[in-house]
Amino acid sequence: MNILHMKYAVEVAKAGSINKASETLLIAQPNLSRSIKELESDLGITIFDRSARGMELTPDGEEFVGYAKSILSQIDAVEKMYKSGIPIKQRFSVSVPRATYISEAFAKFSRGISCDSAELFYKETNSSRTVNNVLSDDYKLGIVRYAEDHDKYFKAMFDDKGLSYEMISEFHYVLVTSKDSSLATLKEIKQSDLESKIEIAHADPYVPSLPAAQVKKEEIGDNVKRRIFVFERASQFALLSENSDTFMRVSPVSQKALARYGLVQREYPENKRIYKDVLIHKNDYRLTELDDRFINELCISKRKCLQ
Repeated sequence: MNILHMKYAVEVAKAGSINKASETLLIAQPNLSRSIKELESDLGITIFDRSARGMELTPDGEEFVGYAKSILSQIDAVEKMYKSGIPIKQRFSVSVPRATYISEAFAKFSRGISCDSAELFYKETNSSRTVNNVLSDDYKLGIVRYAEDHDKYFKAMFDDKGLSYEMISEFHYVLVTSKDSSLATLKEIKQSDLESKIEIAHADPYVPSLPAAQVKKEEIGDNVKRRIFVFERASQFALLSENSDTFMRVSPVSQKALARYGLVQREYPENKRIYKDVLIHKNDYRLTELDDRFINELCISKRKCLQ
């Protein structure tokens, strides 16, 4: 089967006869008839019922011609795109942890997208899913967050799976709460001050090498009695803003976001664990101009928010 035979079948179906189709296609009738028979033989189906009334599609033929029209339409669109000078659609995709400095970098990056056709994909998720998203080509770039004590494991995994990696930022978590919370006025926040409060936590921390229960214990702890688990940042900011009994341990938040939601962030001396955000992509992937612009905005946002 080839594209030309596909075009012949579509035209014969449209004309309803070999004679009329041959006139439109400017091809000799015997040659057109032979091409249709070769196509049917290749596919192992009968596309047309032949009768004195002309060429009528069989049920298999109707299905095939439907597919053929769709394929030919896509081919036509590609040819028009490259032959007529229509700009190629800009595409960008990144899978990231939930972090204000990253989302604000993406927002500023999006303002530089030209008026040409573009598709941008931005997904917030955990480290394991980000790695899978990049390996499956669903997302070209990823940012993986992990605790410093897992550094050796993650770098070995990146090397094993053919991923390039570059550290974007290094930080420890801060405590974020409502400006109306009693925590906001304390000179120093201790673990005992949190026991009567409600912690907001992301529900899907994950490190592939560790059991889920152990990861949750390491990342979330078991010293707070009340927790609300969320999967996205919109809910976490609404909860922190509206319920002064809530708090959250997160990567540093920008002053703009704190002011927008009426929040404060405080150092939490008992939290000494260091985290890393690492940019990943496949070894054979070449960064595009859009990728470079996003990474530039990411570095600017990081300096403003984390330092």
